[in-house]
Amino acid sequence: MLGFKSIKAALLISMLGFVGLTATTQASAACNLISTKDGTPLAVKAVDTDSPEAKSFIETCINPYTKAYATDPSLIKAGGKKLFGYNGCSGCHGGKLEGVMAPALNKQGGQGAYDTKWVYAKNSTDKGMFESIAAGTPGISGGLMPVWHMQQPDHVGDGLSTDEILKIIAYIRTEYKGDGEKDWMK
Repeated sequence: MLGFKSIKAALLISMLGFVGLTATTQASAACNLISTKDGTPLAVKAVDTDSPEAKSFIETCINPYTKAYATDPSLIKAGGKKLFGYNGCSGCHGGKLEGVMAPALNKQGGQGAYDTKWVYAKNSTDKGMFESIAAGTPGISGGLMPVWHMQQPDHVGDGLSTDEILKIIAYIRTEYKGDGEKDWMK
């Protein structure tokens, strides 16, 4: 017959095994990217050329550039702002994120219904905005966001890397003027 200490030890080992299994499951499921367009899983994998920041995002869905840009504004100009302009984002969203053919991204108002709120509520998080940029959107606001991530079929031009998209998102966050909560900073 097992003694009290043996039972206690067996229970402890079982619990630790369960906790370890749960932690492993949570870690592997920590960042499940979902297409804004159709709700299917979004296949974005880390590649050898990815920066450590991009690899970290793919594992955690936390954009390291967002807090870095908020802390050190000197990073913005050479990083996300340059990429935003260079890749033609300003053609639709405006040079000051004020919205032209597409909704404003600074959310300080404008002519469109989506110039003060996100077209897709999930864009209030960096994960959600990454999903919208990477795989495009279905066009709820009247126009489609094309597919931008280079790992996705039918991407625009040469496409953008995970790192480039993350820097653009961080730039967009620094220009936010809306009165909603800054979910991406949590």
